[in-house]
Amino acid sequence: MRRINEIFYSLQGEGYHTGIPAVFVRFSGCNLRCPFCDTQHEEGTLMSDEDIVMEVAKYSTQVVILTGGEPGLWIDEKLVDALHHEGKYVCIETNGTCLLPENIDWVTCSPKEGAKINLDRIDEVKVVYVGQDVSAYLDLSASHYFLQPCSCANTEEVIAYILQHPEWRLSLQTHKLLQIP
Repeated sequence: MRRINEIFYSLQGEGYHTGIPAVFVRFSGCNLRCPFCDTQHEEGTLMSDEDIVMEVAKYSTQVVILTGGEPGLWIDEKLVDALHHEGKYVCIETNGTCLLPENIDWVTCSPKEGAKINLDRIDEVKVVYVGQDVSAYLDLSASHYFLQPCSCANTEEVIAYILQHPEWRLSLQTHKLLQIP
């Protein structure tokens, strides 16, 4: 059984896959406590893999995004295999502190200051920028590096930083701008 906060269908609002329809499986709980976290993820319902897959299968998109909280606390190869069996492309948004199953299709790491990264593979790094030194995150081996304003509040500061450090790309929380889930 896995503790699920919610499962919903929307557009991916951040990072590389922005604008793509996706089913979001939001897991409850996190092993970090970030001061800027905008997710209420402590509450949840225990669901079996079969229940999760049945809910995800209700939506026609192929993309499933495992998010949280911290989904790495809850997932394993068995769940990812079950989603693949339904024809789903499985993405995860993780803080990077947990070991992940190798069969995930796309790994988005959103590292947090002071937390040790325990990932073998990262497709994109997405950092919520609040003025911290982000240069060390460029040492993570990834294909894409995104800086994201904190709840759209410091967008001008992020743009200025990226203009001085063009190895980063801008990620906006378009779901917040569009007021969709």
